[in-house]
Amino acid sequence: MRVLAALSGGVDSAVAAARAVEAGHDVTGVHLALSRDPRSHRTGARGCCTLEDADDARRAADVIGIPFYVWDLSERFQEDVVDDFVAEYAAGRTPHPCLRCNEKIKFSAVLDRALALGFDAVATGHYARLRTDDAGAVSLHRAADPGKDQSYVLGVLTQDQLRHAFFPLGDSVKDDVRDEAERRCLRVARKPDSHDICFIPDGDTPGWLRERLGSAPGPVVEDGTGAVLGSHQGAHGFTVGQRRGLHVGTPAADGRPRYVLDIEPVSGTVTVGPREALQVDRIEGLAPRWCGAAPTAPVTAAVQLRAHGRSHRAVVRAAGERVVVDLLEPAEGVAPGQAAVVYDGSRVVGSCTISATSRVSIPAASR
Repeated sequence: MRVLAALSGGVDSAVAAARAVEAGHDVTGVHLALSRDPRSHRTGARGCCTLEDADDARRAADVIGIPFYVWDLSERFQEDVVDDFVAEYAAGRTPHPCLRCNEKIKFSAVLDRALALGFDAVATGHYARLRTDDAGAVSLHRAADPGKDQSYVLGVLTQDQLRHAFFPLGDSVKDDVRDEAERRCLRVARKPDSHDICFIPDGDTPGWLRERLGSAPGPVVEDGTGAVLGSHQGAHGFTVGQRRGLHVGTPAADGRPRYVLDIEPVSGTVTVGPREALQVDRIEGLAPRWCGAAPTAPVTAAVQLRAHGRSHRAVVRAAGERVVVDLLEPAEGVAPGQAAVVYDGSRVVGSCTISATSRVSIPAASR
């Protein structure tokens, strides 16, 4: 099989490429130049798009003994991931750029080019597992290492994309991958993992957004009463569930902390209230992406709402471009723009982008 191995410059993608070679595949390495202005060095352990990362990817390819190329996808990345990220925050939503990158870049732009060049699959260092049944259908499953499982951010992949995906690390534990990299003399064996958002290398998301969206003053109000508690310089600096940095000048009457409950982007109003007001048990989603056939009837499943969050038992109903998720137990701090990824056991059924949340059931004590 001809395999295009995406080399980020980190340990996971390097070992994944090495394993693909060891398995007998014809492997070519490619580093994706995604930043229009790559920094020469990483900031701490953040980011994965620097010149240093490109150099590390090239050295790994040399050690593994595979051809290596750099593909400039910075314009596509800017449009499909960065601009989308800014637009979502401007609209009062909280996006997940890694899902968008997997959907639009790694398994769309890269995969399309790879297939056009005669490759059979794209290999990455993601921790997830693929299984193929007797009929040739491919299913996506959680990784063996629950602490590194990345199936959530891959929940946007369709059946056609899964057929051309290759995840050599799915059955591995991260410490073993680092040890293997050392045995293979890969210099990136102990390189820190990248964290947070790759195109915001210093981790200051509010500051980064402020530079692009500017200042847009608005009120911070109390849920229920509408009392103005403070002001802010931009609603894009908040997300549902946030506790710190609320710019509230007076303490709550009960002395308990307040949390962001809602963001209204037109007026710039940020509504805050008690933690229990964050609880929701109905989620509405749009733009579903199914890893196989879309459910044709209500299904009881597990739904994950954050990349490393816990799963929630739920009843999922899909109808065209709309998905309704009724949680059997309430969840807290669920923000529009996030992804709801549906699981059947370890298998990923699909995902949708959260468009709205609500509390349908009323606790007995509140009746």
